[in-house]
Amino acid sequence: MTPKALLILALLVAVGGCSGSDETPGYDLDSDSQAQVVADAYAARVFAAYQETETKAKDLEAKIKAFVAAPSEAGFTACKSAWLAARPAYGRTEAFRFYGGPIDAKDTGKEGEINGWPLDENFVDYVKDDPDAGIVNKPTEFPTIDAKVIAGLNEKDGEKNLSTGWHAIEFLLWGQDLDDAGPGKRPYTDFVDSGTAKNQARRRTYLVVAAELLVADLAEVRAAWEPTKGYAATWVTRSRKQSLLDVFQGIVSLSGIELGGERMTVAYTNQDQEDEHSCFSDNTTADFAANQEGIAAIYLGSAERPGLSVLVKAKDAAIDAAARKALDDATAAIKAIPAPFDTAIKGEPGRQKVKAAIDALKVQTDALVKAANLLDLKVSTKA
Repeated sequence: MTPKALLILALLVAVGGCSGSDETPGYDLDSDSQAQVVADAYAARVFAAYQETETKAKDLEAKIKAFVAAPSEAGFTACKSAWLAARPAYGRTEAFRFYGGPIDAKDTGKEGEINGWPLDENFVDYVKDDPDAGIVNKPTEFPTIDAKVIAGLNEKDGEKNLSTGWHAIEFLLWGQDLDDAGPGKRPYTDFVDSGTAKNQARRRTYLVVAAELLVADLAEVRAAWEPTKGYAATWVTRSRKQSLLDVFQGIVSLSGIELGGERMTVAYTNQDQEDEHSCFSDNTTADFAANQEGIAAIYLGSAERPGLSVLVKAKDAAIDAAARKALDDATAAIKAIPAPFDTAIKGEPGRQKVKAAIDALKVQTDALVKAANLLDLKVSTKA
């Protein structure tokens, strides 16, 4: 071998050029300083997102209390507008679930109390064929309506027996959705003494208590992520590999099991509005978009808070590019679903759009799993 050839060989070995692989020998996610930056940025993102959600929920609570103090059509509309305005902020936080963090920790997690669904309407209030249904209309059985009572009844004797959270409030504001072309049409006079329905005072109390409890539950989750305190304090000291595994698990589970599966495929297959996420307000397509925004934000990151993409790209730019494309395609497919969702799942071209979104989410989930595997992070794709 000539001296020149020997020199070229030595240079190739020095930079790993002869291996045909971009793998770094002995790569350890825990020792990667950029991995620590990404994991810590995630914790900061979670805290900020729950802060925003709590603020929006407090505005909803304020609107509800103002309405209950002096019921009017305008006040009722303001309550519904505040609910719709708050939902996207919460929807984005759902990407922080599915790994046993504060929101869904066993025994202490508040997710079921905050966002449990689907909700059996007749567990809370009257329905079309049963004016005596629900906690509201059972003063003998439930003489007092307060946070302890409705929180204690949540999921009692069945997972659809939901009495708290976003969807209980949604039902109290909109009522049953009996219109294929629009949301529920509960009249504001359901909350006016001597108005429509009955037990108006109990209904007013229930609405206020549910709003207060929602804010309190969100505040508890937000506090857990407060920097240097609670769960957040342990997050910054744990293995970076474990933290980033949890981050990936959250977005993979939301993308595939929850959003593409429970929230879209079940409703698409059954063609039943009872299976849609926000069926009373017809806000379901906006819920989907917010969930997807949450997934994308965690993977893509920002200049201030780098995401998972920087770690994946450093290892394999092609895998990162594929994940980015899958995120873009799924976002576009979700946005293309026509509202309301209960109409889209029943006929064309809506069903085609829903199926396209389901397929795009499958591709996205696979791309995210591949990105996680690249970092030696073994996420689960099973419920």
